[in-house]
Parts: sequence; C-alpha cells; structure tokens
Amino acid sequence: MARTVSDSTRRFSDRVDDYVRYRPHYPPGVLDRLREGVGLTPAAVIADIGAGTGISTELFLRNGNPVFAVEPNREMRAAAERILGDCPGFHSVDGTAEATTLPAASLDGVVAAQAFHWFDPGKARDEFRRILRPGGWVALMWNRRRKYTTPFSRAYEALLETYGVDYAQVRHERIDAAELDRFFLPGYQLRTLPNQQSLDFDALKGRLLSSSYTPTEAQESYAPMIKALQDIFQEHQQGGHVRFDYETQIYFGQV
Repeated sequence: MARTVSDSTRRFSDRVDDYVRYRPHYPPGVLDRLREGVGLTPAAVIADIGAGTGISTELFLRNGNPVFAVEPNREMRAAAERILGDCPGFHSVDGTAEATTLPAASLDGVVAAQAFHWFDPGKARDEFRRILRPGGWVALMWNRRRKYTTPFSRAYEALLETYGVDYAQVRHERIDAAELDRFFLPGYQLRTLPNQQSLDFDALKGRLLSSSYTPTEAQESYAPMIKALQDIFQEHQQGGHVRFDYETQIYFGQV
C-alpha cells in the first residue's frame, strides 16, 4: 500500500538522534554550483522544505542566507531548533511542502534536500510558485549512495534489499526524469559532486538505522539485520572503517 504524505511526515520520529549524528552533510561545492547556476548570494532569502534536522539549512546559514526551515515532523524540527536556534537568520516553521504557511512572493529560492521524493509534486510546485518572488528558483538535492561501485557497497545494498521494510517503495531513485520534467519549467539543470563518509561500526550501524525503511529493535528482523551488518563490516573494513561513496545531485531551475 502506498504511503500517504501524512505517513511520511512521521516516519523519522524515532530516528532523529541517528539522523543527526550519522547522515552525510552536503559538500560546500553545492553553494558554488548554485552561485553559477542561479546567482545565489548571501542576501537570497531561502526556504528549506523538508528541512529535517537542519543538515541542508546549516549549509545555507553558513553562506549568510536567511533560511526558513520548513519541517512537519515535530521531533526533527526540535532537533534543528536545538542545533541551529542560535544562528542568525534561522527560522523554524511547522509546515509541509504542500502548505508551507509562508507568505506569498516572499522568497528568492526554495531548497529541498533529501526530501522531494516525499512530496506531492504537483501540490508542492503550486505552493513553491506561490511563495517565490518573480524569477525565483528551486533546487532539489540528494546525496545518492553509489550502490554498486565496491564490494562493500554491493553487500550493503543487498542487506537493504533483504531487510528493508518498504525500501523499494520509498527510495528516492523513483523520482525519474519524467517526474522532474513535469515539475520544472524547461531549462532546468543538473550538477553533481562527489561526497563520502568514513564510518566505524557504530557509525555504520547508526547510518543504517537512520533510514526510515529499516527495522527497529521491536521487530524480529532487527537482530539478524544487525548480525548481517557486523559480518559485512568485518569482511570489508580497512583500518576499522568502511567508506560510503555518494554522488551529490543538485537539480535547479524554475517551476
């Protein structure tokens, strides 16, 4: 059964600590690509939609941008407020992509990082058009795990396919070119950057458990999943670490 938007807003409530500690950040080069592509400046007022715990919000705050971090999940929003609440320009907003609560024509840019695949694309596009000023832009970003490039990455992917509760249904790769063509106006662009994490076993476990489709301790498949993860780590670790390779994708344009 397909999940509803309201379901998606609650998926990460019990995974916030792992999300904060173990999810990858975005490379600084993202800002360079947006400076080149859409003319990003520190004066641009931005909404980060589906801001979660504030990983992407922090990137733009460091650039000097005022950022409205729009997040419907109470626990994730509270984490962002705890981490970023003292930063100048940070504004926490209880809202969704389809109903941000932000004023009309109040923004220069909208960012959605690791979040667009949870949205209703048509309703989100209408809302983004409403809150953007004329000429405003949208950037959709993902840290896309490179799944088949190393023996470790292939083994980790096989683990997710075995134990992921609804992995195939919610993975962000289901957003394809046709979906993006419907969302953006013609002329949108894609830029990519390399990104990576080096993880010891505790961090690898936390990274796994930060994903909403993995079993929790209350589920029978949790213990065998963790045992399989330990086996994978022991086989592929070098110097007590394994490496996650990502391709950071940035789609940007007008809607």
